[in-house]
Amino acid sequence: MLGKTVIVTGANSGIGRATVAAIVKLQGRVIMACRDQARAEEAARDILQETGGAESRQLVVKQLDLASLESVRTFCEGILKEEPRLDVLINNAGVYQCPYTRTEDGFEMQFGVNHLGHFLLTHLLLDLLKRSAPSRIVVVSSKLYKHGEINFEDLNSEQFYDKAFAYSRSKLANLLFTCELARRLEGSGVTVNALTPGIVRTNLGRHVHIPLLAKPLFNLLSWGLFKSPEEGAQTSVYLASSPDVDGVQGKCFADCKPQDLLEKATNQEVASKLWDISEVMVGITV
Repeated sequence: MLGKTVIVTGANSGIGRATVAAIVKLQGRVIMACRDQARAEEAARDILQETGGAESRQLVVKQLDLASLESVRTFCEGILKEEPRLDVLINNAGVYQCPYTRTEDGFEMQFGVNHLGHFLLTHLLLDLLKRSAPSRIVVVSSKLYKHGEINFEDLNSEQFYDKAFAYSRSKLANLLFTCELARRLEGSGVTVNALTPGIVRTNLGRHVHIPLLAKPLFNLLSWGLFKSPEEGAQTSVYLASSPDVDGVQGKCFADCKPQDLLEKATNQEVASKLWDISEVMVGITV
């Protein structure tokens, strides 16, 4: 990854942090796009220490709050002004099963951050990615997409909210976005692929309630059954860096291997409609 610049969203903890560390080890330069600047700067210092004191200019911390379209636009303005090229965009950040809350712009939080924030981010950085081609976009989804449905009558969960269902819907939206973006990028030199990392020990599950008495058993089981963040990040790093996926377009990977998806995640008609509605929601078209 020497000479390459990579943006990772949600880069200060969990899979995102492990992805950054792996890319730094491969000599890539990483822009850590994070909501909490202080925590991100602390993570950056730790990563540089862990990776053998690599040069500090290999890591840049930038503030990005995906729950604010204004923050996404400000972040992208800065990138376009300061960065001559962008080789890889990794849409990694995610909110998981939070109580019903809304983003700054009034969207249901999980759909707003996991799908719409990344949708606008990718749109605004696309020209830079095209100028830097061959370049790559990597979208982190989840196998839980299987439990999601796209209900165009209630994308904002105003009629009905179930936090697990809303998460699954946002991850299904990630795959439909990958599907439609791949179609639009054909022949551009920019590829987009998605991945499902599996169950990983991260703080993503902070909103999931586990009874106090069951916590010790749950923690013990999680060490035995869940992946470490480093294991969870392997497919992200593979899709960002491996020559094996040069030119591969619109696929979904797990454990560095292509996966077959359910038809609802590759339905071109739904993908196209979701794209059009997402453009209106984030203010790209009226």
